[in-house]
Amino acid sequence: MLLQPIPIVMEEITDPEVNARFRASMAQAELNSDWLQAHVPEIYGNYRGKYIVVAGQELFVGDTVQAAVAQAKAAHPEDEGSLTRYIPLKKMVRVYAN
Repeated sequence: MLLQPIPIVMEEITDPEVNARFRASMAQAELNSDWLQAHVPEIYGNYRGKYIVVAGQELFVGDTVQAAVAQAKAAHPEDEGSLTRYIPLKKMVRVYAN
């Protein structure tokens, strides 16, 4: 069975309002990422097997991704740069490749 090629479409977004929203969400994501990096040892040590969300530079933990996201959205509905992660149950070396 041959796969059909998927067309790739690239567009330049020039709408200043759209670009401003994108820059704001990226700035929020960077703040959340910086917070996460500063707390990695504590988070990975305490929340193995859990889902985490960082929003508003605050940690939210759940047994499911939906639970963690719901907590974060309730506390910081304006944060468009939240980060979601699953903390693996076991600590081990992982190799990611494409």
